Amino acid sequence: MEKRALLIDFDGTLVDSEVVHYDSWQHVLSPFDIHYTEQAFCLEFAGVPTLQAAAVIKARHNLDVSAQWLCEQKNQQFVLTSEQVKPRLLAGVKAFLNAAKQQFTLVLVTGSTRNEAIPVLAHYELLDLFSATICKDDVINPKPDPEPYLKALERLSIKPQEAFALEDSTTGLQSATAAGVQTIVIPHEYSKSQDHSKACFIANDISEAWEYIQKNTYIETI
Repeated sequence: MEKRALLIDFDGTLVDSEVVHYDSWQHVLSPFDIHYTEQAFCLEFAGVPTLQAAAVIKARHNLDVSAQWLCEQKNQQFVLTSEQVKPRLLAGVKAFLNAAKQQFTLVLVTGSTRNEAIPVLAHYELLDLFSATICKDDVINPKPDPEPYLKALERLSIKPQEAFALEDSTTGLQSATAAGVQTIVIPHEYSKSQDHSKACFIANDISEAWEYIQKNTYIETI
């Protein structure tokens, strides 16, 4: 069966946004006199859904605000922060997306909100390369639940076997594989120690992932 689509994560896969997420969290937590180093925070929470991270932080520090409130404050702060300093586009991403668009339908599948992801893609003039975008706002159950990927497949009217997913973390990997999509993982500094055993391929960078995709576009089925 031929692969027809690439379902692509945003944070950590296309952009180096972990620092922006960290800075946003620090802004929210500093009034509570809570401080993490960047390395400690990102190692623990890279790829973790914002609401889940908020629940952990609330419980750990016995905060008298809800996890939902922390989540909303952090998301709002991320939008404000990224308006001033856009997350850095990862090496090779623009060339990859332009090349991939010639052969595949591209869909963004992200755990970020629409307000977080779309302005960044528009800033780098990449938004028009995507035929559809599935953001956290578009689903009831975000990653690691399979709903985001199932929704992407439904949007394209294709089978899971007709797509590759590209992810950087265990959270996204669980979501994609639970939807039946073969997943290529491109770990970064803060996700490389996570369990990626369910990935069909682990790439050092997006260029290596693209090489794998080109060699494995057609998968024989019995």
